[in-house]
Amino acid sequence: MARIEPTHGTDGAPDAGEGTRRAHGRRKAVRYAVPVAVAGVAAASIGIGTALASSGDPDLPKISAQDLIAKMAESDTQQLSGTVKVTTDLGLPSLPSGLSLGDAPAGGKAGHGSAGKEAGADTSPQAKLTELASGTHTLRVAADGPDKQRLSIVERAAEYSVIRNGDQVWAYDSKSNTVHRSTAPKGMHGGKEAPQELRGASPQELAKKTLAAVDDSTSVTVDGTVKVAGRDAYQLVLKPKAAETTVGAVRIAVDAKNGVPLKFTLSPKNGGKAVVDAAFTKVGFGKPAADTFDFKPPKGAKVIEDKADGKAGKEHKAGPGKDAGAPDLSGMNVLGKGWTSIAELKAPGGVGSGAGAKGAKDAGPAGALLDSLGSKVSGSFGSGHVFSTRLVNVLVTDDGKVYAGAVTKDALIKAASK
Repeated sequence: MARIEPTHGTDGAPDAGEGTRRAHGRRKAVRYAVPVAVAGVAAASIGIGTALASSGDPDLPKISAQDLIAKMAESDTQQLSGTVKVTTDLGLPSLPSGLSLGDAPAGGKAGHGSAGKEAGADTSPQAKLTELASGTHTLRVAADGPDKQRLSIVERAAEYSVIRNGDQVWAYDSKSNTVHRSTAPKGMHGGKEAPQELRGASPQELAKKTLAAVDDSTSVTVDGTVKVAGRDAYQLVLKPKAAETTVGAVRIAVDAKNGVPLKFTLSPKNGGKAVVDAAFTKVGFGKPAADTFDFKPPKGAKVIEDKADGKAGKEHKAGPGKDAGAPDLSGMNVLGKGWTSIAELKAPGGVGSGAGAKGAKDAGPAGALLDSLGSKVSGSFGSGHVFSTRLVNVLVTDDGKVYAGAVTKDALIKAASK
């Protein structure tokens, strides 16, 4: 692969000469994140205190995209601590008045109940980390090798932390004073892979999942340099070539010294702000304090012993309901590969109350809800509804099949019609 000269100012940032006498600099913060696809450029301001004005993007030796990817793959950095700002905007549709995403389906029970302060509140790690799928969140992260990691979601008056120390994994919700305790799966102790609860919540993990999709269907280039949390970094840009994907581009800021991803941004093909934007606002690569990974359940806390499969087991202290755990995806089939992958599965219980093969028009309130949230479509598969976000489209057929992916509506209809 040809070597690419890093460029400056190509992403729309102010020219270096314009900001040399200002007290504060403006720099791009690129987002991290999640398993589907990553792309685009999102701007965020990071103050640099009362220091002298920025001298612009760092002047680094030129590097090819191939060599930069290799630098990331060869990085052996296992100690770090810092703060990450994560913003996710899928553009989820608003539900009709009186309904929320947490409402139970017809005939079901409200909530997924774990031992929270409020009935039905799910404080399990799997449920809590899904909150990162929307809005802006501040995370504190720390790692000291493969056996010690900590992730905390910082809220206004509370904090949710997941701590791995050896083979013990703790999750603590200070708002409800609830603790989930589990054991890292066998074979993971001493390995490089973190428990499920700690995966997908760092620029490193997001970058790893994205790079796994890189092949001849992806254009990969180096687009200049940038400062992230005070560190020099190269900007790696991945752009899918497939017309069917809704992913526009992925931009990853890679630490020039140690190859660690510092920023991650995913932008949709139709433009607008980034769908996922994650960046370290503060980071250090020294050894974290040993007590960072110590945890002892506070007095009076409800302690839930989670099973190896992530579902809640017995509670040391009684609480309302049982943890429903993660949904069963054992019947999922993946169609296609890379950026155009589509997940196919059977919707549990069909498509809402009474929908079935008759279609949503005969499904009463459930059918009306489907009509208000999605667009009706038809094909050789019959009929159904497509629900769209700024990145992911989902086709739900009237006979209960679901097709989902970061692809266009037409791609889903084509997949369902085969």
